[in-house]
Amino acid sequence: MAAFAAHTSATSSHYSPPGTAILLRSRRRAFPTRVSCSAAAAAGNKTVVIGVAADSGCGKSTFMRRLTSVLGGGAEPPRGGNPESNTLVGDTATVVCLDDYHSLDRAARKARGLTALDPRANDFDLMYEQVRAIKDGRAVDKPVYNHVTGLLDPPERVAPPRILLLEGLHPMYDERVRGLLDFSIYLDISDEVKFAWKIQRDLAERGHSLESIKAIIEARKPDFDAYIDPQKKYADAVIEVLPTQLIPGDDDGKVPRVRLIMKEGVKHFAPVYLFDEGSTISWIPCGRKLSCSYPGIKFAYGFGAYFGHEVSVLEMDGRFDKLDELIYVETHLSNLSTKFFGEVAQQMLTHADLPGSNNGTGLFQTIVGLKIRELCEQIVAERDAMTADAVKV
Repeated sequence: MAAFAAHTSATSSHYSPPGTAILLRSRRRAFPTRVSCSAAAAAGNKTVVIGVAADSGCGKSTFMRRLTSVLGGGAEPPRGGNPESNTLVGDTATVVCLDDYHSLDRAARKARGLTALDPRANDFDLMYEQVRAIKDGRAVDKPVYNHVTGLLDPPERVAPPRILLLEGLHPMYDERVRGLLDFSIYLDISDEVKFAWKIQRDLAERGHSLESIKAIIEARKPDFDAYIDPQKKYADAVIEVLPTQLIPGDDDGKVPRVRLIMKEGVKHFAPVYLFDEGSTISWIPCGRKLSCSYPGIKFAYGFGAYFGHEVSVLEMDGRFDKLDELIYVETHLSNLSTKFFGEVAQQMLTHADLPGSNNGTGLFQTIVGLKIRELCEQIVAERDAMTADAVKV
């Protein structure tokens, strides 16, 4: 992991060779530049760009921890830069939070009656230009939205990594940005589960009252329905979290039913399947091999349609008791893209402290991470081969 160095810089050019910095047009007032340097610079190869969309409080941060771990080395906040930076940098991947492209600070949004979900409160032109620049191998001076103060902080430099993970509210909203994504994921949390999760998080971590949490959710819902939720139709994979069907009437989110919806025909992505590819399966694991307390565990697998696309669907309802027994489930799943026997179970045990580690959210986030790792490796290999062929010609 390379250290982050802070200093000022400027450039007037809109082009720079791969590996050099570019300060792209911004409609914001100028700030002294914070510079962040990544050891994972793409070295002439185009960066692979992955988009992860979800509403606030739906597990994006947890997913990023699992995903960067699978990709190699994890990712940490920048060293020597803004302590309130939202960026995470690792040896393989850099995580960029798209909240940094808010065009209005918290006070300005309030004055105009806008939420952060409203496209009018975000700078999609700058988002597109900077993601395109990173993908082409050029560093950018990315804005920073300070979640503590609600202000727009001085920019920080982001160098092109091997893999760029864009997480936030709008990675698939703008057609131009969407076109830069090599793969996309949507975390789809039902209203019942989202409400339960947000209460647990905001009461414990942010000191909000129950009444204020309810008011925030209700105020955001129209914009969520209009601008965030429709993005799932573009996603290559969706992790859908619903109330359990094992306990009638339960909706507290503690026992979730999780579905991994995988679009068919996506290049470099072979959907995971249970037992027999193409079949319809319902499976209750053997209780002697997989410990689980009430209400038990149930898996399902099958095919269907999702916004007009053919999809494979893997489902888990219930919770694990012992993660080291998860290898029993792993042996019944195929196309996992693991590099060795038991890698899924190992990853789950490594992050046993993360939310969702005892249910399908953690399991499917881990599996998607493994699939993305393989997809990125195949994309890089394909590009290397094309480059080699071009040199021969």
